[in-house]
Amino acid sequence: MGIWLMTAAANLVVGALVGLCGVAGFLLPMFYTAGLGMSVTEGLALSFAAFIISGALGSWNYKKAGNLDVKFGLKLSIGSLIGAILGVKLNLIIPEEQVKVILYLVVLLSGISILVRKDGKPEDKKKKGFSIERNLPVTLLLGAVTGAICSMSGAGGPVLVMPLLVVMGISVRTAVGVALFNSVFIGIPAVTGYLAQCDIKKLLPVLLIALLTHGVGVYFGSKNASRINQKLLKTGIAVFSVGIAVCKLTGIF
Repeated sequence: MGIWLMTAAANLVVGALVGLCGVAGFLLPMFYTAGLGMSVTEGLALSFAAFIISGALGSWNYKKAGNLDVKFGLKLSIGSLIGAILGVKLNLIIPEEQVKVILYLVVLLSGISILVRKDGKPEDKKKKGFSIERNLPVTLLLGAVTGAICSMSGAGGPVLVMPLLVVMGISVRTAVGVALFNSVFIGIPAVTGYLAQCDIKKLLPVLLIALLTHGVGVYFGSKNASRINQKLLKTGIAVFSVGIAVCKLTGIF
């Protein structure tokens, strides 16, 4: 019962944060492995199942608001689907302790990227003569690389994909929408691969609770996103992430 309550609380909070600012999903794998003591495979299976929910709900809201380029998102996601399959295979052959280190490093780098990223106008960052939306090979390669990294380490997707898209000239809101959409395609092969390595009967009650509460959190978070100071919220998430990752990597706890 205690595990169920903690799972519900964590998914509600992380789901709300994802709905509010598009990031924070990468904290879920750490919660399951470091907080609940689950295996990396179980933690990633539960996390990616939640990422599918948040990705679907979030991208749908961004589509309604006109901030999702579906055509470009599908091209990126084809690469991510292939990369995610490769990432799962790599995860299953790498020792679990090394995977945990990779997870903590991704959380650390994700937190740092949130702190240093500046959400400027896309016109200021658009590279002359280059448009990733019209460059299929680069789009597929970006999707494959980020998909492999995310599925192997447990990063949800938006925190890695979104800054890269912004750097390549995509507007911030569109980048968030595409990244959320893309996370669904990373999550599907990841969940399939990791659940196949778990005791599904044992994990099913926790999985159902996680999906329900994560969905509720994302829904209410997205409804109140305009009321929250986004910069302050993202900074808080980033500082917390960096602190936790440093503590785990250095063995403080």
